[in-house]
Amino acid sequence: MAHTFEELVAKQRAADEAHTRVRQLEEAYGPPARAEWSGQQTTTWETAWRAWRDLARDVRVAVNEYARAEGLPRHEVEARVQRAVRHGEQGGTDAPDA
Repeated sequence: MAHTFEELVAKQRAADEAHTRVRQLEEAYGPPARAEWSGQQTTTWETAWRAWRDLARDVRVAVNEYARAEGLPRHEVEARVQRAVRHGEQGGTDAPDA
């Protein structure tokens, strides 16, 4: 499946938001090793964690496919995506950074 750079940025943002949700739940519930979570808290956290895991996997797959299709090193594509996410860009161009 072909991906655009903008899609990679959107996927990374979604994964980052899911990770933030997992961290928020951990802060709200307390560390699982020190606090006894209720069944509902455990289920909520596990659902959020699975969503983050799945989104992060989707990002990795999409970045690999994009890098292969564009003939670019994966780490360069990852770095460009991270910069775009950090700087709030919509994706920019598909040309490699100079």
